[in-house]
Amino acid sequence: MKNGKIILAGFGGQGILFAGKVLAYSGLKAEREVSWLPSYGPEMRGGTANCHVVISDTPVGSPIIPNPDILIAMNRPSLDKFEELVEKDGYVVYDSSLIDRPVKRTDIKAFPIPATQLALEAGLESLANMVIVGKVLKETGIYTLDEVQKGLEKSVPPTKAALLEKNIQAIKLGYEYEG
Repeated sequence: MKNGKIILAGFGGQGILFAGKVLAYSGLKAEREVSWLPSYGPEMRGGTANCHVVISDTPVGSPIIPNPDILIAMNRPSLDKFEELVEKDGYVVYDSSLIDRPVKRTDIKAFPIPATQLALEAGLESLANMVIVGKVLKETGIYTLDEVQKGLEKSVPPTKAALLEKNIQAIKLGYEYEG
């Protein structure tokens, strides 16, 4: 999969918007057309936050995604809200550490990953978002690890450069997860 319409969703504070920004910058670095539409507001105080990212070989007509090819769900309310919208044969990658049910649909590809648990066990607290991004890369092929690393380098501000290596470790952790 080279192109994609991605919805990322979870609680405010889980790094949903940052993960979306990394995916968008990765597209720019890979010389593709992209849009990034974050949801700001009360969601950032613990409610459900979401972000739409479109990656394309042609100009993006709209940043709004009614039916994503890929859903990244980091909490149960997000899976409940967006699962039915995913395109047939699309992908759902979800944090099975925080979501207590499997995907209901049988016409999509579902990939549970205990992202929060894996991040904690690896000493990468608050990087479950990057663990799940790694799993998305592995299962969809939307980017190479090198392409997403370039997007990550663009997303991490110079004042937080020390966090770059931990983010890369988290992405590789998700990429290498077999489960």
